[in-house]
Amino acid sequence: MPSKVSCLYLLTVLCWASALWYLSGSRPSSTYVGQMSVPVRKQPPRLLKNVTFSNIRTRTLNPHSFRFLINEPSKCEGDPPFLLILISTNHKEFDARQAIRETWGEENMYSDIRIVTLFLLGHNSEPVLNQMVEQESQIFHDIIVEDFEDSYHNLTLKTMMGMRWVSSFCPNAHYVMKTDSDIFVNMDNLVLNLLRPNAKPRQRFFTGHVINGGPIRDTRSKWYMSREMYPESKYPPFCSGTGYVFSGDMAELIFKTSLHTRLIHLEDVYVGLCLRKLGIHPIQNSGFNHWKMSYSLCRYRRVVTVHQISPEEMHRIWNDMSTKKHLKC
Repeated sequence: MPSKVSCLYLLTVLCWASALWYLSGSRPSSTYVGQMSVPVRKQPPRLLKNVTFSNIRTRTLNPHSFRFLINEPSKCEGDPPFLLILISTNHKEFDARQAIRETWGEENMYSDIRIVTLFLLGHNSEPVLNQMVEQESQIFHDIIVEDFEDSYHNLTLKTMMGMRWVSSFCPNAHYVMKTDSDIFVNMDNLVLNLLRPNAKPRQRFFTGHVINGGPIRDTRSKWYMSREMYPESKYPPFCSGTGYVFSGDMAELIFKTSLHTRLIHLEDVYVGLCLRKLGIHPIQNSGFNHWKMSYSLCRYRRVVTVHQISPEEMHRIWNDMSTKKHLKC
C-alpha cells in the first residue's frame, strides 16, 4: 500500500498539472514593470537583536515589514546545519523544485553533515498558484513565502527575505548558499572541498563568481539601471546571483545593512552594495559558473555550479555523477 506522503505527492503533481493547464489558456500572465512592485505592508516582522554599525545610516529606508504567508520556523531546530541552501524560485517551477529535492538538494545526502534546503517565493497574483504552493508546502515543509509580489523586479526582496529568515530562525548555520532553481550544484565540491566540514567555520566570508562591472544604461536590457536609481559609473564587486556562498554570520549583517540601503532590483548588485558598506570583499572562485556549460562528466566534476539546467538535465547529470564515481578523468 502506498504511503500517505506518496499519495499526497501524486495528488500534488496532478493538481499542478491541472493548474498550469488552466493558466496556460487565455488568461494573461501578470507582468510587473518599473521599480520594486511592493504591496501594502500588513504587519511588522519580529524584531531582531540590536546591532550597531558605524558605517550605516540610522534612518531606516527599507523596513522590510512583510508578513510570512508560509514559514518553517522550526526547520533549523536541534544541531545547527553545516549548510543552509536558499533557492530562489517561482510558483510555476514545481518540476524544478522537485528535481532539486531528488538530486543535489536532498537534505540527507551526507549521513554526518546536516544540510537544510529551502525554496524562496513571494505572493502570486493567481490564487490557484498560491493554493498549489501551500499544498506543496504541507507535503515537503521546505517553502518560505512573504507577501510581496513575486516578480523579477522584486528579486532583491526575495533575497532579503532569505537573509531575514536565516537571521531570525537559523542564526547558527555555519554556511549559507543562495542560488536559483535552474542551477546544478556539485555538492561534493561545495561541501567537502570548498567549505570542509572538519575545518573551523569561517566568519565574514563571502564567495562566488565575482563580477566587476558597471550599470547598463540601455533601456532594452534585462539589466537596465537608470542613473536616477544608481548614478555611479561602477558597481562594487559582487557575486553573480546564480550562486554564492557565505558564512552564517553574514546573513544578519547583510539584512540589517539592507534596512539602510536604497533598494535596486538587481539583487546580486544590491548584495554587493551591502558588502561594500560592511567593508567585506567577495572572494573569486572559478568553480561558480554563471552561464550554461555543455555537459561532460569530467567537466562537471570540476565545478561548483552550472547555470540554465532543466529538471530533466538535473536528473541525468546527478545520475551520471552518482553512478560513475569509479570512472577516472
